[in-house]
Order: sequence, then C-alpha cells, then structure tokens
Amino acid sequence: MATVQVLPITVPPLPDRYVAPVASSSSRLTSPHPSGHRTLLPVGPAHLNYLRLALHHAHDFSSFDQHLNAERAAKEKLLAAEGDAEDDLGVGDEKESPELLALDPKEWKKQDHYAVLGLSKFRYTATADQIKIAHRKKVLKHHPDKKASTTTTEVPSTILGLNTNQNTNDDAFFKCIQKAHEVLTNAEKRRQFDSVDPEFLEMEEDLTGITAAEFKNKDFFKTFAPIFTLYERFSRIQPVPGLGGIDASKEEVEGFYDFWYNFDSWRSFEWWDKEVNEGSDSRDDKRYTEKKNKSERARRKKEDIAKLRGLVDLTLSLDPRIKMIKQKEKEAREAKKAAGAGPGKPGKKTKAQEEEEKKLKEEEDRKKEEEEKVARAEAKKQKAAAANAAKKARRQQRAAEEAA
Repeated sequence: MATVQVLPITVPPLPDRYVAPVASSSSRLTSPHPSGHRTLLPVGPAHLNYLRLALHHAHDFSSFDQHLNAERAAKEKLLAAEGDAEDDLGVGDEKESPELLALDPKEWKKQDHYAVLGLSKFRYTATADQIKIAHRKKVLKHHPDKKASTTTTEVPSTILGLNTNQNTNDDAFFKCIQKAHEVLTNAEKRRQFDSVDPEFLEMEEDLTGITAAEFKNKDFFKTFAPIFTLYERFSRIQPVPGLGGIDASKEEVEGFYDFWYNFDSWRSFEWWDKEVNEGSDSRDDKRYTEKKNKSERARRKKEDIAKLRGLVDLTLSLDPRIKMIKQKEKEAREAKKAAGAGPGKPGKKTKAQEEEEKKLKEEEDRKKEEEEKVARAEAKKQKAAAANAAKKARRQQRAAEEAA
C-alpha cells in the first residue's frame, strides 16, 4: 500500500507592500482585443436554431428535437425515393448490346472503352469520379464470381442423370471492363484513345470530301459551328473561340480564323502503333518497328492538320461576314476620299471620267510618239543627204586634183 510522504516545504511570507487585487465588474479573463471589443453578430446555424426554438417551439427543447428528427426522416426518405441519384453522378445504367458483350479481350485496342464502361453519353468529358462509379457498377454486374453463383442452369436428369452447372465462368467481358478501366484512368493512355475515339472518327469520316456546293442552300452558322465544336477538344489553348454569329465584329471574325489557321493540337496517333513481334528479342526488329511507327504517326498528324486546314478554308470561302466586312471597308475608303477633297478642292472623279481621261492621255501619248517618229525619220534623211553631198564634193575635188 502506498504511503503519503510529507515534504518539508516552507512557503515564503508575502511582502509588506502586497495588496490583494479587487475584481471589478468590467474585468476580462483575457486581454482586450487590439481593435477594441469584439462584436458578435446574430448569424449562423446556431442563431437560426435559437430563433426556431424561441419563435416556433416556445423554448420547448422536446418539441424542437421532434421537429429536427422529422426533417431528418423526410430527407432520408426523399433520398431513398430518388435512388441515391446524387451519388450516381448521372452515370445510370447503359444498355449493353450483344456485340458489346461478345468482345474479345485480346482485341482490346479495337474496343470502345467508353461503351464498355457505360459512359457513351459522356465520353471524353467523363470525370474521374464518373469513371470510378461506372467501373464499380460493371464489376458488380459482370464479376465472374457473381456469374458463377447466379447463372446456374439445371439440366434434366433424363439427359445427364443429375443437375449440373452449365456456367463456363467466361470472364471475357469482365477482362474488357478491367482493360477499359486501366486505359481511362491512365492520363497518357486516355489521351491516346481520345485521339482516335471511334465515335469521333465516324463523325470525322462524314466531313471528308465535302465541297462548297453541298452547303449552298444550308444555314452557314448552324452547319459549321458544330464542326469546330467537334475539333475544339484537341486544342492545347483553352477556351477556344466560337464561330459566332452574323453580327460578330471584324476583330472577332479575324481572331476566329487566326486561331484555327494556327491551331495547336495535342492529338496524337500512338494508339495505332504496331507492336513488336511476340517472342522477338532482336534489337533490329524493335528499332525498325519504332521507326515505322514514328513515320506513320508523323504522316497521320500531317493529314490531320491538312484536313482541318481544308475545313477552315471552306468555311472562310462561304462566310457571309467576309463579304460584309470587305464592303464596309470599301465604303469607308470611298467616304474618306470624298471627305478628304474638302471645299475648294476638285471633287472625286467618277470611274467614267477617269477612263475618259485615261483614253485622252493615251491618245496624246500616241500622237506625240508618231510626231517623234516622223521627226527622227526626217533627221535621218537630212543626215543621209548631207553625207551624200560630202561624198560628191570629195569626188569632185579628187577629179580636179587629178586633172591638174
């Protein structure tokens, strides 16, 4: 048993000048706030609960607790009726076609990973949380263990003599689900897959080979705006300027075409790279395959840029705002010239007057040239006659000298 020890400690006496403090009614337990007294505002959930307690329940805590419990039960009932839609993030349950369920996991590069996870309506806009929820739903539905316990077929005893489980535990689609989740949760692989998204390729195929004649009787803005919306996902620069409307300013129109003519795309084509032959350890094979893949990626990238440039050229050639802008600039130049003439200065000449003056000037130049030509011919004749006279005089002088 523990014993109590008494220590010989002596408390020193208080000094004679010590005076016991007297607590005033305004004393604080803590030091005052630097800016003065703190101001408490009647806000927040605690104040609202106090008002409910005072105004609706007459300070009866039992009645107030019953009211809170009723609100909580109503909220839980509402969430249960909605099926916990808030946790679903809009993923839902997408219908699975027989072709989708028959996918071969070995051909995982050819499958639509968004369709496998039931994210066809989201595709490249699907968030990480939506991918996680969709994957969990598919796993709960297609896990091989779940199939083994639920897909049991009873065969009549007259055939085999006993009841057997005909489930083959085929987990092919489950492997496709796991591969789709692996691709879409990896940023690099997802970027490569989004570059060659099957749905995007189908829409892009419809744009190949289109001509201006096909859009002659169609609404320009309703036709071309979705095309650029389709491609804006690949832009490194965000946000992407839209096509705009008929009332767009000159700066907006020029900015739109300048952006798309200098479009900086992150789209790549590594997804279609060929794999090195299985079982080959040759460095030459690997280097050859890598070189081939690199050249193919560069070729596809060049074709993609050329295709987009062709769409921009087609859009520019059909844009009605370009003609309006040119017409306004022409009118502005003519107005500026007319204003620059001013009072006392010759007015702006019409096109007919300018052509008439041009013809008169050409006629004068032609006459002047003919006169100069005649003058040159006359001078040439005079020069030839003087030369002949000089020769004749020299001959006569030689004859006279010979005679003498």
